[in-house]
Amino acid sequence: MDRRDAAWYVDKIAQWLVFAGGISAIVFIAGIFIFITREGLDFVLGPLSLGEFFTSIAWRPTSNNPTYGALALIVGTASVTGFAMLLSVPLSLGAALFIAEFATGKTRETLKILVEMLAAIPSVVWGFVGFSIMNPLIIRTFDVPVGLGVLNAGLILGLMAAPIMTTIAEDALKAVPDTYREAAEALGATRWEVIFKVVIPASRNGLLAAVLLGVGRGFGETMAVLMASGHAINLPTSPFDSVRALTATIASELGDTVNGGDHWGSLFTLGILLFVVTFLINLTADLVVRGIRKK
Repeated sequence: MDRRDAAWYVDKIAQWLVFAGGISAIVFIAGIFIFITREGLDFVLGPLSLGEFFTSIAWRPTSNNPTYGALALIVGTASVTGFAMLLSVPLSLGAALFIAEFATGKTRETLKILVEMLAAIPSVVWGFVGFSIMNPLIIRTFDVPVGLGVLNAGLILGLMAAPIMTTIAEDALKAVPDTYREAAEALGATRWEVIFKVVIPASRNGLLAAVLLGVGRGFGETMAVLMASGHAINLPTSPFDSVRALTATIASELGDTVNGGDHWGSLFTLGILLFVVTFLINLTADLVVRGIRKK
């Protein structure tokens, strides 16, 4: 075997490895969905009442007369995630703009390192911050009896999502060619005009991806939300109300269920709901990005 034959085999092996790495994500996602669906399908086709599931707040799967109303869990998850996005989206995009367009030299590198360090903090540590620091701070500041609720969990979740969103948004902004900026400046545009009329429109696909990743992080976060939200089944009417999230419910109850029972199936049904919501978010993002590209 000469060198050309050896190079050909190496090239083919590399192609197959890259292909296997790319297709593995699809295989893993499909496998997870099949597993979750298989575990929850008997419950979905049997005792589950869709009317009760989506309209009732009575989540009592272990009572003598069990009920499986998930409305409060869905609203709790959505309220915490929505509040977190109100905080993290402007904070993340502002930080990304500063790092990409204004910071230079050591300042930029230091900020990027600090942002990446924040992203590496475990979620349970954020949960401790919410429980031990934010809880008494909210009680003293707003004179409320309990500081564990939508406000606390939303703040913690927003701070958790912000570093990842900032990193992706900064990469999207830096990917805009410098020739775009130079052309706009040559036409007399100011620094802010270049940013808002050239850089942001050119990088909106990446910025949208950053925001959607933050939304996905919000829906999928478990431990920090469990510790900071109060974990109470409740339809929130103010930011200080305690709530319970879908993920926190699965994490706290799965260990106490009987394998194959109705309670077991109801928790996997919550998992199916989370999977479907995440899929719809990604599908919407793909449709939006395609629409932007056509324009």
